[in-house]
Amino acid sequence: MLGEEQLRLAEEFCKDEYIDYMIYKYLSEHEKHDKHKKILEELAKDEYRHYEFWKNIVGKDCSQELSSGYLRRIKLMRKIFGLTFTLKWLERHEEEVVEAYKDYLKYLQGSEKEKLQEIILDEEKHEHELMSNIEETIVKYMSFIVLGLADAIVEITGVHAGFLGVTSYTIMAGIAGLIVGLSAAISMSSAAYIQAKHDPTRNPTTSAIMTGIGYVGAVVLLALPYFATHNMAYAFTASILLGVLLIGIFTFYGSIVFDRNFKREFIESVGLMLGTAFASYVFGEIIGAYFGIRNIFG
Repeated sequence: MLGEEQLRLAEEFCKDEYIDYMIYKYLSEHEKHDKHKKILEELAKDEYRHYEFWKNIVGKDCSQELSSGYLRRIKLMRKIFGLTFTLKWLERHEEEVVEAYKDYLKYLQGSEKEKLQEIILDEEKHEHELMSNIEETIVKYMSFIVLGLADAIVEITGVHAGFLGVTSYTIMAGIAGLIVGLSAAISMSSAAYIQAKHDPTRNPTTSAIMTGIGYVGAVVLLALPYFATHNMAYAFTASILLGVLLIGIFTFYGSIVFDRNFKREFIESVGLMLGTAFASYVFGEIIGAYFGIRNIFG
């Protein structure tokens, strides 16, 4: 006989499973990719089966309507960040749920205990296997996009920092960043193309384009502050903050999609960027002082 606390927990589980069912059902109804649509439909069936199990435990209906606004936000997330990110985001507390289900096993006996063990297996393996079958270009080539972004942020921040010791003319620093960055983007894209030729699962042209887009996008964004102000300190600070923002975005995306530690990777990436900027600044100061070129360029 389940106590009041156990019934309360079961009702929470029941509601959560129904919400997941409604979300997967909604996404499947709006999915145009046939293979992905079938995966979403199967996920919805799994969640509904889990919901029915908990409904029987609770002894009453736990279904509830989700607001159209919430569902539209989920749909918007799917359009912007892709299906893989959206599903991983929705399942981000899955480990906690699985542990809670395992802990709940001690309150059940017989067929109910066996059914919950099957549900746990679904959560641990089946749903992961289904999600792994989702093929999206952005995920498939994420490593190349990140390669372009990360390299551009570190390299161009270094270029801008180096110019702090050479000139106070922001336009010159901005132009230098663009020239170096666009040249490096071509080089990095070529390297990505060659690398992808040795990987049968990657298209070399797409890999090169993704790397180039990531690199050029970061270069242009980091250079913008130097054309928006004539104060070198303000421009450099704004560029650094944009770099940190970019690192935060792609690190967060990767942490969700690939189940990585966001905090560790973010700190490492920002540390590398700031370390490069500091070393470049010192080098720029030495070069500027030795050749006396600060007075020439302003």
